[in-house]
Amino acid sequence: MLDLEVVPERSLGNEQWEFALGMPLAQAISILQKHCRIIKNVQVLYSEQTPLSHDLILNLTQDGIKLLFDAWNQRLKVIEVYDLSKVKLKYCAVSSHSGVHFNSQAIAPTIEQIDQSFGATHPGVYNAAEQLFHLNFRGLSFSFQLDSWNEAPKYEIPHGATVKRMYIYTGNNLQDTKAPAMPLACFLGNVYAECVDVLRDGTGPLGLKLRLLTAGCGPGVMADAKVRALERNIYFGDSCQDVLSALGSPHKVFYKSEDKMKIHSPSPHKQVPSKCNDYFFNYFTLGVDILFDSTTHLVKKFVLHTNYPGHYNFNIYHRCDFKIPLVIKKDGAEAPGEDCTLSSYSKWDQIQEMLGHPMEKPVVLHRSSSANNTNPFGSTFCFGLQRMIFEVMQNNHIASVTLYGAPRPSSHTRAEASAH
Repeated sequence: MLDLEVVPERSLGNEQWEFALGMPLAQAISILQKHCRIIKNVQVLYSEQTPLSHDLILNLTQDGIKLLFDAWNQRLKVIEVYDLSKVKLKYCAVSSHSGVHFNSQAIAPTIEQIDQSFGATHPGVYNAAEQLFHLNFRGLSFSFQLDSWNEAPKYEIPHGATVKRMYIYTGNNLQDTKAPAMPLACFLGNVYAECVDVLRDGTGPLGLKLRLLTAGCGPGVMADAKVRALERNIYFGDSCQDVLSALGSPHKVFYKSEDKMKIHSPSPHKQVPSKCNDYFFNYFTLGVDILFDSTTHLVKKFVLHTNYPGHYNFNIYHRCDFKIPLVIKKDGAEAPGEDCTLSSYSKWDQIQEMLGHPMEKPVVLHRSSSANNTNPFGSTFCFGLQRMIFEVMQNNHIASVTLYGAPRPSSHTRAEASAH
């Protein structure tokens, strides 16, 4: 049985690990994977067809705990303990002392025990539909079961009533709470992207403008640490050194063993095979991959990942919150264009309304690993428009966007141009 400390408006955890409000989904999953021998039978709950309409939930069934993540920013919003018989809970009002249990096998979480541990607060609020009495502190709520009483009291919770559920959240109101900004303790030396703007001209993408967040430390003292924001621009044709200077070292470098999309090019048999392979810089916490040409070592492609549940690559990348500005030309040639923006949350039918329908049928992409040749999530479909390839999931959401630079002139074209 887990023995955990409750910190209102902040976290639930112990000396080994902590689920903190504002924590990215990937970090919470990493904790669960690391302690899989202790924390077992975890469910991932999400809406398959409308993933943005409901919170993404990690349900620790063995321990009676739910971690509710905001569907949009994928940070921890609410910690719910829904079965107090499966876990020990303690609260420490003074950080220098060890916490005192208010829930364990020997201590029932009655209203008297909650009053003793947490002190006075405003009168409780009765919800007739749930038959629950909610007692609220800042960043912490307890729900008491009242089904043994015929008539609910107005203010005072009856003696002996026990806690059915407990919630940890930010602010004063559980219904209005939002996931807070990522805590400093969650940065762990990584750089995160607050947002990514795609830089474009009239013909297509030029590069990326990234607003980055990092936990910068003051001289010598960790207490002086604070979140620093900085902006970096990366363009097609930038060198490997340019990218390293702007973004730092990637989490992984991946060398392409083969180009499975080459078969869709006009004359794949005429292309001279390269002696060395193109390679990706994988920035998992940015949700971005950058492809370099193996010969010139210059940027030739960007891949932006949305990290929707129900996709084969879910939880490999953090969500890239990108925006792609577009100017949609109206029917009249003289009429000014209309400014529109595509984002990580745009659906494929909305994108087609802005950019028009692709002329060609999609390429069907069926991912599977060599070790386990199955993919429970099904195929995705890749459509090309304006030097962008949209990978579309079966629920109409975008799994990734691949951006290409302007095509370089061939050697034959360059020779003709130099002759003139």
